[in-house]
Amino acid sequence: MLIVLLILAIAFIVVSTTKFKLHPFLALIIAAIGYGLCSGIPLSEIIQSVNNGFGSTVSSIGIVIVIGCIIGTFLEESGGAYVMARSVLGLVGEKRVPLAMLLLGYFISIPVYADSGFVILTPLNRAMSKKAGITLAASACALGLGLTISHCLVPPTPGPIAAAGIMGADLGLVIMTGLIASILPVLLTWLYVSKWASRVYIDPAPNETDAEIAEKVKQAPSAFKSFLPVVIPLVLIVLRSVSQFPSEPFGSGTFATIIGFIGEPVMALLIGMVLAFTLPKKFDKQMLSSTGWVGKGLKSAAIIIMITAAGGSFGMILRDSGIADVLGSSLSQLRLGIWLPFLIAAALKTAQGSSTVAIITTASIIAPLMDVMGFVAPLEKAILVTALCSGAMVVAHVNDSFFWVVTQMSGMSIKTGYRLHTLGTLMCGLAAMLTMVLMYAIFC
Repeated sequence: MLIVLLILAIAFIVVSTTKFKLHPFLALIIAAIGYGLCSGIPLSEIIQSVNNGFGSTVSSIGIVIVIGCIIGTFLEESGGAYVMARSVLGLVGEKRVPLAMLLLGYFISIPVYADSGFVILTPLNRAMSKKAGITLAASACALGLGLTISHCLVPPTPGPIAAAGIMGADLGLVIMTGLIASILPVLLTWLYVSKWASRVYIDPAPNETDAEIAEKVKQAPSAFKSFLPVVIPLVLIVLRSVSQFPSEPFGSGTFATIIGFIGEPVMALLIGMVLAFTLPKKFDKQMLSSTGWVGKGLKSAAIIIMITAAGGSFGMILRDSGIADVLGSSLSQLRLGIWLPFLIAAALKTAQGSSTVAIITTASIIAPLMDVMGFVAPLEKAILVTALCSGAMVVAHVNDSFFWVVTQMSGMSIKTGYRLHTLGTLMCGLAAMLTMVLMYAIFC
């Protein structure tokens, strides 16, 4: 019954927002409350669950989105984003923007959360796509999938690390199998965005004419100065991730504490924001007002945060309904071998939205079954972990906060988000899983 209700709730969100033009925020909140009422969650807990999901999402990425939008506004208004685009395109070629964003997303998401990476890179992505004269759909899709692939497969992202610990797998082998499993999804994503996503046109800068952009570029800062608000936060976040390695490469003293503080995404982005304030050729304090560039950034951030947080409410109500337990117990009774963890993780990801939750929950279900299933050798365990993580990509849709980050920051409709990002996550998850099936057949 819970699965039927889930299908009906998703159908309501898609139909109400595409056919009847209901705002996604209202559609998600209505779906969350409706699902809670029909699934038997006590009335006293429904609103609490909705509030918890909304609040936890805002607390985790709300400030990141706000600061990211302010940085993006300063980069765009100062002309810095277009100078950055010109520099990068000189290296990768005018028409290879999607490939550049795919690779950037893949490498950045290993130490940086996918949400933060997408927010930080969106201004550059828009500027590069505009400069190259291509649709934003292809480059945004490439960036979103690149971030998703490494976020789900390659430690030190939290999901794979947690699964390796729960299932007693060697982390080094999990990193190796994760990297191998990511090769085919990356190649297929490049083909996918080139042949499919590129057919959908989204204007990278719909409110600016070429003449206005040319005028901004005349007043733009240098390329070096323009890159600092983007590169410095990324470097700080990466250093923080490195400092948390078990080997403690920076020790455990004051330096490590400072790196841990300034490397927090919020703090790192605040530093990036201050650097962004230095970009205008002639700084005016009016830029920091509610009617200036900061105000413009806040307005664009507000809509994104509200929709993303509403998606968090929908995901939380699904988790609290117990749908994960229903799917996990049903699938664990089937003898599916290496496909079992993949299918459980895919079912949980599709049902409740969070890849990390899907990975950790599935690992907890599978861990007691590993001996019975015959996965005892170190390489077998690592392959099983990566198969599980492959399932956690399948599929991202309206109950996933990252789906809303990708669609809202790229100007995609929900229908387009399903056609591009959702279908892409299905393709990537299956490709990674097939790689693990082949590797298991050859080496185990």
